[in-house]
Amino acid sequence: MKATTVLSLFLTLAASAGYAVPFGQWPEQKFPRLPGNQWTQSPQSVVVVSDSSVSLIWTRLSDSEGTKTKASWDWSVLASVPPTQLDRKGGDDRNLALYFVFMPPELAEASRNAGVRKMLRSREARVIMYVWGGEHARGEVLSSPYLGNRGKTIIRRSAGTGNYRESVDLEEDFVRAFGSKKTVLVGLAVSSDSDDTGSTVRARLGRINLE
Repeated sequence: MKATTVLSLFLTLAASAGYAVPFGQWPEQKFPRLPGNQWTQSPQSVVVVSDSSVSLIWTRLSDSEGTKTKASWDWSVLASVPPTQLDRKGGDDRNLALYFVFMPPELAEASRNAGVRKMLRSREARVIMYVWGGEHARGEVLSSPYLGNRGKTIIRRSAGTGNYRESVDLEEDFVRAFGSKKTVLVGLAVSSDSDDTGSTVRARLGRINLE
């Protein structure tokens, strides 16, 4: 095969791979009066141990990632919380949740300089949480008991253990969740929650790719 053909193929594959979101320095956000999780980050993944605890880690995304329409990631669970009702406050523990935070175009740039709590509290924010946990059916869309109509939970896996690769269409899911066109993606977060059930989670999430 000619060198130019090999180079062309390499560039095509690299472009189709999209943007790989790096871990390593995502800050942790804890919650008042609740113990935080143990997070161990490497450049490509994060391992979390949640023992009757809850917290999240998060990162901002640049303007070039704001228009991405598809996402994929790996996750695995070695120890799981029990099945819970994720649309109710209290007792809504989950193994993992991957948050995608969106803002209207006119607010996106300013939002990238805000902390995660301020972003999540904004009236204009829209948040999709892809969740491994609960006792709900795969693909079910639930209103968040904490974010109201601004946040929607989409079930990817019910409570249990295993190892999976996920792929989602952010545009389609945004319309399904909020009934309107997708706005600008400004940030990501990962959480694990075991404080209500007093249980233990051992899990890993990595290789987040945006296209």
